[in-house]
Amino acid sequence: MTHPLRFQVLVLPNAPWDEVLARVRYVEDLGFDLVTTADHFVDWTNPAVPWLEAWTVLAAAARETTRIRLATYVSQIPLRHPALLARQALTVDHVSGGRLEVGLGSGLSIDPAYDMIGIPNWEPKERVARFGEYVEVVSRLLASERSSYEGRYYRIQNAMMNPRPVQQPRPPIVIAALSPVMLRHAARHADNWNSLSFAQSFDKQLAETAERVARVDDACAAIGREPESLRRSYLMFDPAARAAGGRLGYYESEGRFVDMVGRILELDISEIGLYFPVVPDQRPLFERIARDVIPRLKARR
Repeated sequence: MTHPLRFQVLVLPNAPWDEVLARVRYVEDLGFDLVTTADHFVDWTNPAVPWLEAWTVLAAAARETTRIRLATYVSQIPLRHPALLARQALTVDHVSGGRLEVGLGSGLSIDPAYDMIGIPNWEPKERVARFGEYVEVVSRLLASERSSYEGRYYRIQNAMMNPRPVQQPRPPIVIAALSPVMLRHAARHADNWNSLSFAQSFDKQLAETAERVARVDDACAAIGREPESLRRSYLMFDPAARAAGGRLGYYESEGRFVDMVGRILELDISEIGLYFPVVPDQRPLFERIARDVIPRLKARR
């Protein structure tokens, strides 16, 4: 295994700031490796609920934490020009003392934000084509003091990026990818490939993910990249959680958690993403997982 096993927790910015910060601190205190947040204009499933802006949350959280790494999982490319996002990432890399990871995704075509704020909702083919250029621009800007790029969709000319990032040559880039073309983008540009499955059973989620692992391995081989050099990150999505009031099945018992994670790790995944337990009576098991179970899982690797 090239990459050490990591566990990250997704903290949605869907509460007042004091509560979001309390969740981030709680995750850090429990010893998790990475805390992440989602990047939308509103909660796309329920636009009326509270929602805070992702990069502002990361910058503020960076000042209130000391150890845990921070990331967007993931930033939607329609919301910002890639040069602006690179500047935001550079800033958070400095505010955090070099704890940032830059998560990027093509965005959700069903997000209501397009109509709300009057931005284009690109067709899937254009969206994916734009993504390839977008991540190239972000990577160049973060890795170089001066950059130029001329693409079909994006252009920068002698763009200056100072100060240089704390992390050299740049902060790690995470790419969320599910489709074949996006998997090829991940193989070419990512340090970490992130995926999840919306299938309605865990067995089907595993089967779908195994197919994507094989595809991304092939995509790496096709460009001469060692597949093992690409970290693989998997977010454990529970399709029954919404109907269950936010209860997550993998926090129902320690045995169930260990079994599910073990089966995911068999797919050569080296980063497990968990949703923050919003149901209070699941917190004790969440804490036991963090303090006892995860160290045992890491020791076995």
